[in-house]
Amino acid sequence: MPIGKVYLVGAGPGDPKLITVRGLEALQRSDVVVYDRLAGPQLLHQIPESAERIYVGKRPDRHTMKQEEINRLLVDLALEGKTVCRLKGGDPTVFGRVGEEAELLKANGISYEIVPGITSAISVPAYAGIPVTHRDLASSFSVITGHESPDKLDRSIHWDKVTNATGTLIFLMGVAKIGYISEQLIKHGRPGSTPVALIRWGTRAEQATLAGTLDDIEAKVREAGFEPPAVIVVGEVVRQRERLKWIEDKPLFGRRVLVTRARSQASELVRRIDELGGEPYEYPVIETRMKDDPDSEASVRKALAQADSYDWVMLTSANGVDHFFRWLERCGVDIRRFARAEFVAVGPQTAEALRVRGIIAGALPENYHAEGLLAGLTDRLKPGQKALLPRGDLARDYLPRELTALGLEAVSVDTYENVLAAPRDEFLLEMLREGGIHAVTFTSSSTVVNLLEALRRLGAERPEELLRGVPIVCIGPQTARTAEAHGLPVAATAEPSTIEGLIQALIRLDGPIGTIGGSSGRLD
Repeated sequence: MPIGKVYLVGAGPGDPKLITVRGLEALQRSDVVVYDRLAGPQLLHQIPESAERIYVGKRPDRHTMKQEEINRLLVDLALEGKTVCRLKGGDPTVFGRVGEEAELLKANGISYEIVPGITSAISVPAYAGIPVTHRDLASSFSVITGHESPDKLDRSIHWDKVTNATGTLIFLMGVAKIGYISEQLIKHGRPGSTPVALIRWGTRAEQATLAGTLDDIEAKVREAGFEPPAVIVVGEVVRQRERLKWIEDKPLFGRRVLVTRARSQASELVRRIDELGGEPYEYPVIETRMKDDPDSEASVRKALAQADSYDWVMLTSANGVDHFFRWLERCGVDIRRFARAEFVAVGPQTAEALRVRGIIAGALPENYHAEGLLAGLTDRLKPGQKALLPRGDLARDYLPRELTALGLEAVSVDTYENVLAAPRDEFLLEMLREGGIHAVTFTSSSTVVNLLEALRRLGAERPEELLRGVPIVCIGPQTARTAEAHGLPVAATAEPSTIEGLIQALIRLDGPIGTIGGSSGRLD
């Protein structure tokens, strides 16, 4: 059996978009991924479904795997002929013990590649508005471990040399030793007034910054209950924070938003959340696919065969548009056969899906749902007219029922079906239990029902209770009614019922999450 290969990959500080292109490639081509907690959970969504996942970090229900065991695990997996991605937080060469792993791989004749990552030493301060160097303030910086006990720190750190060796000092893993670190720096020549900042969970939704000086930072940490993991920055560059902080001023900063929409449709919502400083957490619980059973196909073919007889084609979702055109292609029906019909759309997303296919929809309704669509057309709908309604299998019967009541012939066909998706996710339940999800978005009734079922499949006995403390934001009134019918109080409903309306509803929720003891992080 040929020997496999190991990629030793730095995942970056937490924001999944900060992994390198090379790192993402390695992750996506692996047979096995060995990862720890500091590798952002959303990166796991990039792992192929066929790949094995091995968690070697610390969780409440298990101890951390010892480094020697991890080293041996990588060797054993590679000797089985597997391509392995060892995914580490930050950069693997900065206190990541990659040297130990690489040495054993080398000794066993296993090919490996070290893929650098963006170290938290520079990225986390940057997200807090602190550049680690500045032409007028600091021309160099040092990165120092603060994880060891004081006696080990004294053996590994020459305080007399380190204290003033560079303009900026960066300590990783040193929150518990902040008092001792401050004491040593003052003892060896740094003024007590030297600015200090601690940034916890930098680049993530939980990011919080606490600022002070060497004289008072220990007391501030104790008063705020500030806990690791955090990066400690010491030096005059900390004063730049008040002028340069950027992500904290965005309206969705501090919010991790669960996006339940189908992955193929979620891009705009995800992009807007990210753009506004939030952290989108994608967990698509729905997939759409063409109905392929013989009865459904016969029904669609029969409806499309009458293309030149319709006065109206009513589309109530972008999915409906997509699958309508797929059926046209499959059945060999020329869109020009619908020349007699007027195409109407329930809202701007549906209208845009038509526009990119060369069809301009009629005037949009004031309210973007089936009731609004019908209300906007009442004066133009006449008995004897014929309407085609290509839709999903879970669509409400409101529109065909009301059209029939007005004397129209309503031809409703299911062009696609909504299928439950329940992706693997090792951290979602834990994050919900610990308050790590700050809002949930629902874009259809199906996403409500499917999320509850997906959570059950992940192991939640009572998913309604798990979600009850999380603000629920729905795209429209029908979705909100479904959520409430399942015991989920709705915090906000989009107005209008669009992705932008959903974003504005998220913004209107209570203020940001990532604050520490009310501290603004100012230096007094």
